[in-house]
Amino acid sequence: MSEGWPYLLTGIVVGLVGGFSPGPITTLVIAQSLRYGIREGVKIAVAPILTDAPIAIIAIFVIGRLADAKGALGMIALLGAAFLTYLAYDSFTAPSSLNVATEEDDLNSLRKGALTNFVNPNPYLFWFTIGAPVVHEASTVSYWFVGMFLVGLYVCLVGGKMTLAIVAGRGRVWLKGPTYTYVIRALGVALVLFAIKFTRDGLTYLDLL
Repeated sequence: MSEGWPYLLTGIVVGLVGGFSPGPITTLVIAQSLRYGIREGVKIAVAPILTDAPIAIIAIFVIGRLADAKGALGMIALLGAAFLTYLAYDSFTAPSSLNVATEEDDLNSLRKGALTNFVNPNPYLFWFTIGAPVVHEASTVSYWFVGMFLVGLYVCLVGGKMTLAIVAGRGRVWLKGPTYTYVIRALGVALVLFAIKFTRDGLTYLDLL
């Protein structure tokens, strides 16, 4: 079992990097936590658990066998750009005051997070270039090692984003009036920038740029 520790460590390191690195999911976690509280940010944070399984399957069994894998990634990136633009618009049109989510509210936070992750080309690239090779290598030794890699990866990935949700959710009490509006609008600008990046990446994958 001691041979499995490198796989666990790999999962932890990659998970921490993904959990705290800037990106559309991270931005959405912070924005939703500021607007509606910690619970809604946490819903975004757990989205990778729901969407990465089909992404991993697609990356391993479909994209890896496509004659034009770049074309598939290009279309995914362009879809992601469109969805991020919609989320940015939602931030720009947000009310200029803090909102408190109730049990009756249907904010679609989990759905937003799942869609954002699913149309983000980065998880596909991760599973095709890093995740799949590590899982394959670990499976040749023991499926316990695959489990250790996945546990380390998702505990740290989701845990990192939950930490950001808690920090943002607790910090929202310090944001009043114009300050709150400026922060939400700034997050909207960040989403626009990510949308531009996704558009550029998509056009590059499609050899149109």
